Parts: sequence; structure tokens; C-alpha cells
Amino acid sequence: MTLVVQPTKIVCIGRNYAAHARELGNEVPAEPLIFLKPPSALLPPGAAIVVPHQSKRVEHEAEIGVVIGARTRHASPAEARAAIFGVTCLNDVTARDLQRRDVQFTRGKGFDTFCPVGPWIESEFELDALSIRGRVNGQDRQRGTTRDMVFSIPTLIAFISSVMTLEPGDLIATGTPEGVGPLVARDVVEVEIEGVGTLINVVEASSTTSR
Repeated sequence: MTLVVQPTKIVCIGRNYAAHARELGNEVPAEPLIFLKPPSALLPPGAAIVVPHQSKRVEHEAEIGVVIGARTRHASPAEARAAIFGVTCLNDVTARDLQRRDVQFTRGKGFDTFCPVGPWIESEFELDALSIRGRVNGQDRQRGTTRDMVFSIPTLIAFISSVMTLEPGDLIATGTPEGVGPLVARDVVEVEIEGVGTLINVVEASSTTSR
């Protein structure tokens, strides 16, 4: 299905792959670590990820995106699985230096163009056997599967729905495998989910200078 996502919110999961938590020097959380990206960060396939002038270290994070299909609140894992409309490719682009400086994730994760997603939503999938790859300029940087996740996708949805109501069209970024790394202008970034598709975006420097 062609991707048309108009989420009321984009809920992201941090450190949901143990190896990724370790590569950044973090502990694996005891419960899902959630944060938000603004819908204004959404970027379609083929469009440019813009490196903001405020950051000296922008990184890719290849992720499995989950699109919610039904209003969901206080769901059990079984109810959470049933609430999934489909899956898609997502890149949780991060200004790593700002994330570390601020402690809170909002600025480092929230710039315009920092949530590429697509190229479409796949409604037929094997949730427990999805594999994901991240490439930059044709070279593999990230590989993982849903089996590597600390918390399964239904567990994530159930947890999020205990905090906030999920609406149809809401988007969940389920965490990234190890191998995150820097992006610079003219890079070509790919996020591939086997059986779903490949999201491709270019990178460009911001035309806005610091004031």
C-alpha cells in the first residue's frame, strides 16, 4: 500500500536492541524507554535529510516502523498485535551531539526531515521474523531482526497504550540495531526491511547559517 501517514504522534523506543545500547555506553532499560518525534519531522522517500547547522554529528538509525490501525488504550499484548495496521521502513535520524548535551531527546531527534519513512505500508507480514538493514552509500552499517529486540513489538504497543491513547495512523519507531554512524552531505541512506521494501534518502547540508 502506498504510504500515506498522518500521525497525531510519532512514538519512538530507545535502546531496544541490547548491542545498540552497549555501543553508546548505555544500560539496557528495565522497561521500554519512550520518547516522541514531532509529525513535522516526517520525510518522504527520496527527499533530503537536512543536517542542521546546530549539530556536528548527525547519525542514521534504521528502524522498523509500525502504523497503528485502531484506537488503542490499555491494550494487552494480544490486543496490541491486533491493532497493527502495517509495518514500514523508518530512519530515526539523530543529532547525537545534541542528544548527549541536552539529556532530553527532543531537540536531537526532532529537527525537520529527521523521520524519513516509507516507501509504503505492508499489511501482510510475519511480525516475529522481520529483518532490517541500514546502508550508507551502498555499504552495510546495521543489521537486526525482531528476534533481537529487548521488548517485542506487541509489548511495546501495550506499554505505550498504558501511557497514552494511540490513534489510527500513529507511528511507532521500534528501536535500532547496533551500527549507527555519522551522515554527511551527499550520502545516500537506505533502510531495508525484508519483504517490506527499501527507504532511500539523500543527505544535504542546511542552507541556514547560525545566527
